[in-house]
Amino acid sequence: MEQTMTLEEQKQVLIDAYVNLMRIKSFQKEENKELEYQIKVAKAKLSNYSVDISQFEY
Repeated sequence: MEQTMTLEEQKQVLIDAYVNLMRIKSFQKEENKELEYQIKVAKAKLSNYSVDISQFEY
């Protein structure tokens, strides 16, 4: 039986992923292009859901 996530659950998963990426970034001492790309992608996805990410940024 296949279960699909609700819109709110999808948003929460994306928010959690974004927050985790930002946490990793805060401990990085040098540039990490892959991390920056993943953050950019997460921001775009959250933007599509009209989620204001400013409250999650360090």
